[in-house]
Amino acid sequence: MNDDRSRRTSRTATARRLGRRSVLAVIGAGVVSACTSGRSAPKKTPDQASVSAVSTARVTVTPKTGTANTAVVGTLSVSVRRGSLTSVTVTAEDGTRLSGAFSADRTRWTPSGRLSPSTRYSVRAVATDKTGREALANTIFTTVAPEATLVAHFTPEDGSTVGIGMPVSLTFDHAVTDKKAVERAVTVTSTAGVEIAAHWFGDTRLDFRPENYWPAGTKVTLSLRLRGVEGASGRYGVQHKDVTFTVGRDQTSLVDVAKKTMVVRRDGRAVRTIPITSGSPGHTTWNGRMVISEKYPQTRMDGSTVGFGGEYDIPDVPHAMRLTTSGTFVHGNYWSSAATFGTRNVSHGCVGLHDTQGAKDTGTPAYWFYENSLVGDVVEVVNSHDDTVQPDNGLSGWNMSWTRWRAGSALS
Repeated sequence: MNDDRSRRTSRTATARRLGRRSVLAVIGAGVVSACTSGRSAPKKTPDQASVSAVSTARVTVTPKTGTANTAVVGTLSVSVRRGSLTSVTVTAEDGTRLSGAFSADRTRWTPSGRLSPSTRYSVRAVATDKTGREALANTIFTTVAPEATLVAHFTPEDGSTVGIGMPVSLTFDHAVTDKKAVERAVTVTSTAGVEIAAHWFGDTRLDFRPENYWPAGTKVTLSLRLRGVEGASGRYGVQHKDVTFTVGRDQTSLVDVAKKTMVVRRDGRAVRTIPITSGSPGHTTWNGRMVISEKYPQTRMDGSTVGFGGEYDIPDVPHAMRLTTSGTFVHGNYWSSAATFGTRNVSHGCVGLHDTQGAKDTGTPAYWFYENSLVGDVVEVVNSHDDTVQPDNGLSGWNMSWTRWRAGSALS
């Protein structure tokens, strides 16, 4: 009896083990079937769907990314196969964007002008294929340094405060042959909202001014966009900058050679009349409107530098302010007696004011005028037995009519 129970117990245990194995076998078969069946493909995930939607358009940018010493002309282009270009953005390292044009079928883009030398450019081009799927290309390259450059030296300086007669004046270090291209690359704007016109003096100087003096308080901005501009054969501009200056108070001075006086006006009101001495009969002073372009507390004046041989050489002329490039100054004079001023014209063409040696005496007329003057102030001379100063002798463009001034633009 005990043996029967043992046999029944053994058969039951075996059946249970076989049952478990059968269940496991079924489960295992199901797992294998799920991994190996090819009769029904799984649904695509969004990521898998995007992989199959790659654009057939192929964008090519020339030059290739990383290229150095790229020529500034004829090297940059963007093209596409099996699609059309939708946008091309070319940006210089300073943020300036380069304009360009697409071909009629929008399979090619080329720049409208020259690239700037010594500049890092980034290119982003987008195209679409016939189903609207986008393709993108990005490139970075650097242009070659120019063998010959064109540099503009300008006045006034950035951040300066100047008088109402201050023009914007640029002097180029080499002759400009393409004046139109250079003038287009230089703009002058102001908060006064007045017309500002350009005028060329020869091949190296370009000035800008309004029809009348600047209103007091005006802010003026000179924008140089000369980088990459070919101003002469093989010679390229390198400057890309803005210069802003402020016009100060309204002050002008009128020198009457016959009366031997200078009347200083502030905001249209006479604030001081100063006795002066001007050019002697053999060395007369220019007539006309001149602009203070430089100020020196003391400076040397040597007659041999302006065609007067050894007639004078004064090492410490006080309170000197330049009016012309030919050598006309308004300055302090300590070597003539105080009685000279207002009574006799004894200079070599300059306008002299009473002063003392050393430029330390704050009570002299020369000290007062120096301290109350700005670069850009107008000093007008009348009643002299001489010609009117030439417009290009210093910053004397105010002696030219507005019509004649505007006619001097290369773009007029």
